[in-house]
Amino acid sequence: MTDSLRIFRKLAQANLLANARLHRACAALDPAELTAARPSFFGSIQKTLNHILMVDRFYLNALLGRPLDTAWLDAADSCPDLPTLAAWQTDSDRALLAHVESLTPDALVEIVAIDRAARVQHDRRDDILSHLFQHQTHHRGQVHGMLSATPVKPPQLDEFIVGDDHPARAEDMHLVGWSEAELMR
Repeated sequence: MTDSLRIFRKLAQANLLANARLHRACAALDPAELTAARPSFFGSIQKTLNHILMVDRFYLNALLGRPLDTAWLDAADSCPDLPTLAAWQTDSDRALLAHVESLTPDALVEIVAIDRAARVQHDRRDDILSHLFQHQTHHRGQVHGMLSATPVKPPQLDEFIVGDDHPARAEDMHLVGWSEAELMR
């Protein structure tokens, strides 16, 4: 029997690991480099990282059945410093992983109400999760590209899922307190 939740669990785990690795790389930047204007969708590394967190919070709120919380979203979107942002992102990533781990196969096809203030959107939970993981990957790639124009080498962001990646993820796994058995189940 196929475990229909495994892919979402692995994506949530990879998401947490990739965000942590990206934030560690960004922490090596001079604060001026972090906020410097750059050709990108949001205009800076900091603003792009803020956007990732804000959208994560938006969809996590909906997935958990909560109403729109604009103050919580605004705090993410305007977070002025990387240490706070990284801590908030880790909290969000762990909450998303916990949500995914709590799901049943039937819950994946449930319709979720997404409060968008002016309207309520309705989508399947698995479609929302797929969109959210794609969104995160897309914008992490933009930060990766912006890091290329700084003194900090952009980190590898895709060495987390397959067994052969074990040596490349060992430090990250240690930092988040996970075992290989937890990741590879």
